[in-house]
Amino acid sequence: MPQLIGFLAAICTTVAFVPQALKTIETKDTSSISLWMYLIFTAGVFLWLVYGLLIANWPIIAANAVTFALAATILWFKLKYK
Repeated sequence: MPQLIGFLAAICTTVAFVPQALKTIETKDTSSISLWMYLIFTAGVFLWLVYGLLIANWPIIAANAVTFALAATILWFKLKYK
């Protein structure tokens, strides 16, 4: 049961980033996104991913791998289209 709850939580928090990533890719508009927030957030997600790998916890790994990819994409657009 804990693994199932972990995967459901991972799905919810990861899917929440998809609309923002798609909108950012489509419009290339990042003017309302805080650079510092995304730098810190992306670093934090990366650290959660590393943590998940170290303890071999698949819900943490899956959620943070996808969220890191989405957040890094948004961050890349923020830096590229400043």
